[in-house]
Amino acid sequence: MTPKSYRLTWAKGKANLAWLKIDNLESFYHRVRVLHGLSMQVEKGDFVSLIGSNGAGKTTLLRTISRLVHGKGKIFLDNEELIHMTPKEVICRGVIHCPEGRMLFPNMTVRQNLFMGAFLREDKEEIKKDLERVFDYLPVLGQRPKQMAGTLSGGEQQMLAIGRSIMAAPKLLTLDEPSLGLAPLVIGSIFEVLHTLNQRGLTLVLVEQNAWLALEQTNFTYVLEEGHVIKQGPAKDLLEDPSIQEAYLGMT
Repeated sequence: MTPKSYRLTWAKGKANLAWLKIDNLESFYHRVRVLHGLSMQVEKGDFVSLIGSNGAGKTTLLRTISRLVHGKGKIFLDNEELIHMTPKEVICRGVIHCPEGRMLFPNMTVRQNLFMGAFLREDKEEIKKDLERVFDYLPVLGQRPKQMAGTLSGGEQQMLAIGRSIMAAPKLLTLDEPSLGLAPLVIGSIFEVLHTLNQRGLTLVLVEQNAWLALEQTNFTYVLEEGHVIKQGPAKDLLEDPSIQEAYLGMT
C-alpha cells in the first residue's frame, strides 16, 4: 500500500485531510540553513514520528512549527497560515511544543508548573477539568502536587512536562525526545498516556532518536536527513524496510 493510499484509508470518515501542511520550508540558525525546502503533512488525529540522525533537522522542524525558529515557506494548520505568527499566537491556535529537556520551573511546585501550561487560557472551569484529567492520566502528579518540580525523578519530570502541555489545551502536540534517558517501564507509561490522548482526538508529532520506539508506537513516519525528507510511509512498513533497518535499527 502506498503512503497516499494508506493515509486516505486510515483517515476514512475523518474531515480535514492534511490538517497540518508544510510546504517548501526553510529554517535557519544564525543564517545557517538547516531545513532545505522540506514538505510534509499530518492529518487531524494522526500520530506521526520524525526519525533521522543527529543534525537531520528534526528538532528544528518542531521549533519552526512552534515559531521559535525563523523559517521561510508555508505552514498551514487547518487552513490557517502560521509562518508569520508569533509563538504566542501559535499557542493560542492550539500548537503546543513539549521540548527536549522538559524546561520545567524547578523551584515551583508540580501544581504551579501545570498551571503555567494554562497561562494564556481564561476558561477557568475547563482548566479545572483539564487538571483533573492530568491527574487521572498521570496519577503520580496528583500524589505530589506541592512537591518542587526540581526534586522529581527524570521520569516524573517528563510526565510533568507532558501534563503541562495538556493544560495548554493542545490541538496539535509536538514532542521532542520524550523518552530520552528514561527507563523502559517509564517510557511505556508515557506512551500509554500519549496513545490515550491520541485516541481521544489529539494530533501528535513526535521526534524520537530511538527509531525502534518511534516506528512501533506511531502511525506514520517521516525520515529526515540534512534538512530533507528522504523517505516517508506507514510506520509499520518502514519497520520492515531493509534500508531503514540498516541505517537506523542496527540491522544488517
